Amino acid sequence: MTDLVTLAELGGPLAAIGGAAYARHAYPAVYWSTIGLPVSVTRLLASYTSTMDACGLTVAPPRWRALAVRATTRREVRPVPPRRGLIRPTSTGLRVRLRLAPGQEPADVAASAERLRHAWGVHAVYVRDVKPGVVELRLVGFDVLRKVRMPRRTVGDLLRVPVAVREDATAFVRDYRAVPHELVLGATLSGKSMYLRNLLTKLAAQPVVLVGIDCKRGVELAPFAARLSALATDPDQAAELLPVLVKEMEDRYDLIKARQGIVPGTPEELITSDIWGLPEDERPAPIVLFIDEVAELFLVATRKEEERRDEMVTQLIRLAQLGRAAGIYLEVCGQRFGAELGKGATMLRAQLTGRVCHRVNDEASAKMALGDIAPEAVHAACAIAAELPGLAVVGDTSGGWSRIRTPYLSLADAAATCRATTHLAPDVPALTPFRPYVPPVPVEDSGPVVTPEPVTE
Repeated sequence: MTDLVTLAELGGPLAAIGGAAYARHAYPAVYWSTIGLPVSVTRLLASYTSTMDACGLTVAPPRWRALAVRATTRREVRPVPPRRGLIRPTSTGLRVRLRLAPGQEPADVAASAERLRHAWGVHAVYVRDVKPGVVELRLVGFDVLRKVRMPRRTVGDLLRVPVAVREDATAFVRDYRAVPHELVLGATLSGKSMYLRNLLTKLAAQPVVLVGIDCKRGVELAPFAARLSALATDPDQAAELLPVLVKEMEDRYDLIKARQGIVPGTPEELITSDIWGLPEDERPAPIVLFIDEVAELFLVATRKEEERRDEMVTQLIRLAQLGRAAGIYLEVCGQRFGAELGKGATMLRAQLTGRVCHRVNDEASAKMALGDIAPEAVHAACAIAAELPGLAVVGDTSGGWSRIRTPYLSLADAAATCRATTHLAPDVPALTPFRPYVPPVPVEDSGPVVTPEPVTE
């Protein structure tokens, strides 16, 4: 009996410790909600003043306060930290606002983020400028990119869809109105197709015209044919489709000019408005063009193919330069996109504002995607491990960058979503000849409801 009691006394704590360790590895969100959150809050409250002092984030108190402390308590006047607001727990971490003292700036707090992470025992600390004199600390309790779960509170809108999770546990939203064109680079099995799959299925639920160019015989975009308004599966078909899109863009410019009363002969470059200024009943549906393996449009083997390539590149550049006002947006994907592809490659890349770089095979490929907008992000892109498909570095022309990862979405679920949203595809008569063939879904024969019986006399 004594042995059983001893075993229970020792086995209970050991089982609890082992269960906590297993939950921390297998179910980090559960571990954070039950154990990590209370521990981190306790550490923050207990060591807030000393941690801020150690990080150099304290300042001398006002003179009136120093005189009051000396007159009432006769103790030494200590520096004061930034005033802390309420601690707001989340499913992935904590959020707390700090009111900076005079003479401090958000960069001072951001420089101490790594020290705060170690002091409070969390996975990461991110600083966001809320308003002058106020910053928000976002404490992330665990690695949210290891097992991706999209935030529940994600607000989508027309041409604004959440497709991935940032490393600070917020949603990465692809906003075509703010970033009209985007370049997505990544090596084989880097997760580039998963990103494209998530983006396409989210757009499929909106009244948006989806057009695809997949020169790999359609193996990437063919499963979504039910929702695509046009699909080209080789360079020859792409050479026929691109002029139609350019003509559609020109027709939309004519519609804008007619609405504004501008002379029809006015050049497109002088038109500063866009389709969003038109009445809703006259506004044409936006078009998103997906190009998979863009290098296939540049590679040529004969003189005749070179002429075709030059025409296609010129049309793509025109769409990238003038398409935004006409509601035409580009999503260009590939493994490598540099000047060695040929004439016009660099000019086209310069028009692609958004950049998403998955794991690449060399540093030069990362520089092609991020080197001209966020040089600091190049090293982060080169450090992506092969064991984390879908992990990418996203940057924009503002110079900011962050790590993101797309959630897993099976090809069968994505294809089913596209089949269920076929009725949402706007009708564009010019693209009807390029609509892909979708075989009908076979209907299973359930047989007669009542088993027939022979007629007896």
